[in-house]
Amino acid sequence: MFCWQCEQTRNGTGCEAGGVCGKKPEVADLQDLLRLILTGLSKAALAARAKGHVDNEIDRFTIGAVFSTITNVDFDPPRFQELINKAAAYRDQLKQKADMPECDCEEMNLKPAETLDSLIKQAADHSAYWHKDLPEAATLGLRETAVYGLKGLCAYADHASVLGQEDENLFKFVYECLAATRDKSLTLDDWLAMALKVGEMNVLAMKLLDDGNTGAYGHPVPTKVPLGPKTGKAIVVSGHDLKDLKMLLEQTKGKGINIYTHGEMLPTHGYPELKKYPHFHGHFGTAWQHQTAELPEFPGPVLFTTNCIQRPGPATGDRTFTTGLVGWPGMPQIKADSKGHKDFTPIIEKALSMPGYDMDEDKGEVMVGFGHNAVLSVADKVVELVKSGKIKRFILVGGCDGAKPGRNYYTELVDKAPQDTIILTLACGKFRFFDHKLGEFEGLPRLLDIGQCNDAYSAVIIAQALAKAFDCEINDLPLSLVLSWYEQKACAVLLSLLYLGIKNMRLGPTLPAFIHPDVLNVLHEKLNLTPIGTPEDDLKAMFAQS
Repeated sequence: MFCWQCEQTRNGTGCEAGGVCGKKPEVADLQDLLRLILTGLSKAALAARAKGHVDNEIDRFTIGAVFSTITNVDFDPPRFQELINKAAAYRDQLKQKADMPECDCEEMNLKPAETLDSLIKQAADHSAYWHKDLPEAATLGLRETAVYGLKGLCAYADHASVLGQEDENLFKFVYECLAATRDKSLTLDDWLAMALKVGEMNVLAMKLLDDGNTGAYGHPVPTKVPLGPKTGKAIVVSGHDLKDLKMLLEQTKGKGINIYTHGEMLPTHGYPELKKYPHFHGHFGTAWQHQTAELPEFPGPVLFTTNCIQRPGPATGDRTFTTGLVGWPGMPQIKADSKGHKDFTPIIEKALSMPGYDMDEDKGEVMVGFGHNAVLSVADKVVELVKSGKIKRFILVGGCDGAKPGRNYYTELVDKAPQDTIILTLACGKFRFFDHKLGEFEGLPRLLDIGQCNDAYSAVIIAQALAKAFDCEINDLPLSLVLSWYEQKACAVLLSLLYLGIKNMRLGPTLPAFIHPDVLNVLHEKLNLTPIGTPEDDLKAMFAQS
């Protein structure tokens, strides 16, 4: 195996004997084999589309299959065997529809081995094939930047598709980008253009997801979320999927079970259609990387939706359930039926058999629900405070959290920001400071939680609206973006911001191993994309721009 797609990759260069995320070599190899066959499927899909054959079932499968290869989503070899076999079958089906001529392209002809053991051996022969076929380092790195951004795009597109939000242009682009990875004639400039196109299409994917979430569950409203437990049986839900949460809330009505969020599910407390359930109580724990230490203390079962799962310990292994694309070997999976409905009876029965909480406890609360609709509802006041000089700067501190040293920077940056600064935050990076009491400024909370990483589109809408209100460009706003990254959704968001021409962003805690220094130099020269420094130096530089 060779994997360098996450921020915590071993030694900052790449994992080769096993992933720091817990991914075993055979899983990494199976993911590479899946990626290879998906490039063949993509070529066939484009050829079939050119002849008028469009199959949305295959489109949905493709974005889900790409999503499954993101860090901390699926660690289960049999599930990858199923995906590989299905991808090959769809590829061959599309080849026939397109009446494609025979070629000696491996991605078009490779037939998966029949047994899992033999498939794992076959996958080992194709381990990190993408790392071997393009020796020019800068071009390789930029191609992989586009691919990792595409993985994040597919995650957002899959979330949106679950809610009925799809776009033909997005499906077609996924195929175009995957197919292009086998074109060795493409240059550094070609891949730079492709990476920015990924950013452009990811804006579309995030808009679809925002439309899906707000259309189904209403626009988030400012909401106080308890951090302490309530007497009664309990289930905790992790991940990002609002539809799964809604189904679970509906199926647990009147059963004496309180539902808690974990990780990036925290912002869901702000959605009106979820808030209306009285047993949707509060939040448990902090960021994803602490789950192995925190979840054993929870007195009920755990449901993982979408991504951010880690190896479960003995204390939680028999009470952890997965759904959707999340997978762990031997862990029970709750699947959807043909209409998308899921029966959560197994996890409900588990909750009823466990002790739950025997007393209420006050551990404070945090505020969520400052999506674009809520923030823009007070835009006039914000504009006046800025024009009067009372608000000096907005700092968006967003992105992924992680276990690697260096992330205390984000905590210190927020705590040391002057009182006339408003902090916007989104994604799980917020857990470095989400419960800090930053107070209010002129009646506005100084800390505004925009939502999940899935809600990054809200930040774009807010910035565009403020720029319009001030009759200026986004880069002229008193706004600084400080980003933390870990996995491929963060890559997609970064490419979207680069596509939008956002300048002076800071990125950390370390720069991606897959981006060549020459490429970073270009991004620095054109858009001043800069590594984080010290909180003191970065704050000084931000306010020097005011």
